[in-house]
Amino acid sequence: MTDYAGMHGWDSPDFVERPDFFLPAYMGATTFAKLPLVEDIGEVADQAPDAVIVGAPLDDGTTYRPGARFGPRAIRTANNNYGGFHSLQLGVDVFEVLDVVDAGDANIEPVWLERGYAMVYRKVRDLARTGAVPIVLGGDHGITWPSATAIAEANDPARIGMVHFDAHADTGQVTGPIAGHGSPMRKLLESGAIAGPNFVQVGLRGYWPGEKTLAWMKEKGFRTHFITEIEEQGAEAVVDKAIDEALDGADAIYLSVDIDVLDPAHAPGTGTAEPGGMTTRELLRAVRRIVTAVDLAGMDVVEVSPPFDHADLTSMAANRVVMEALSALAVKKRSGIRIRRSFG
Repeated sequence: MTDYAGMHGWDSPDFVERPDFFLPAYMGATTFAKLPLVEDIGEVADQAPDAVIVGAPLDDGTTYRPGARFGPRAIRTANNNYGGFHSLQLGVDVFEVLDVVDAGDANIEPVWLERGYAMVYRKVRDLARTGAVPIVLGGDHGITWPSATAIAEANDPARIGMVHFDAHADTGQVTGPIAGHGSPMRKLLESGAIAGPNFVQVGLRGYWPGEKTLAWMKEKGFRTHFITEIEEQGAEAVVDKAIDEALDGADAIYLSVDIDVLDPAHAPGTGTAEPGGMTTRELLRAVRRIVTAVDLAGMDVVEVSPPFDHADLTSMAANRVVMEALSALAVKKRSGIRIRRSFG
């Protein structure tokens, strides 16, 4: 028999199987950064990771361009790293210091918004109760209502605050039977999960909401920073204010990043793009600084709509938002700061 493999050297011992972690993102597992997939809540509790990734592939609450249901998978695979994750920004080997697993997606069933919110709430609540910091990949911004509610409940009686990057306030008044992606912050306030003065919003711009809603936000104590502040004072100064405000009155913070806070030149793949936003560099630096400064109880990155994305710009930006948060958590853990939460 002719040894064809030997003829070409294909059976050479020099060619060894590489662990999945060392393969490019377009190969092998589709978990975030090729992290272990641990979907069972009991197993997550046993492994006791510092942080846990969870997908919320739900966009039934969108009002304009759909597609954010495809966001979690796109965010997970939108990286060009393989073989290591050393943060040049913070000087830390993220996954050598920080224990992180991917818990898969909430059990969403399309065209059943009420059930979708319930499934997001249950998954995030159960993961939060293990002590890990949940990092939720949306999905439209409506998923922040059940996700942040779950974080508030798991951490009760600690007071949860919200740092919210967005082009839109998302405080719209609900006119139908259930909320959508334009009203999660109003729903969180109305339920009491987060108090008005504990909302810190950065990057708002455009032509919505109107004066009535803005007056309601002011009455409730929202702390709002429009894009004009960033234009006039610079992102650094505005983020400094946001950190001070986030630390005023809240025990821990939920960070919510709507990718449309970025200018569409940096993030075209989103449902309600609004020109004139932040740059990716400004946002990534802001995330690093905020997560370093506050006690992070949970986080989400939402409104990535791959069907409208060009060259994966939006999903890559969202992936890096998560990586910058994880890098900051890793630095804190390396310094001896508690990352995991404990519940009595």
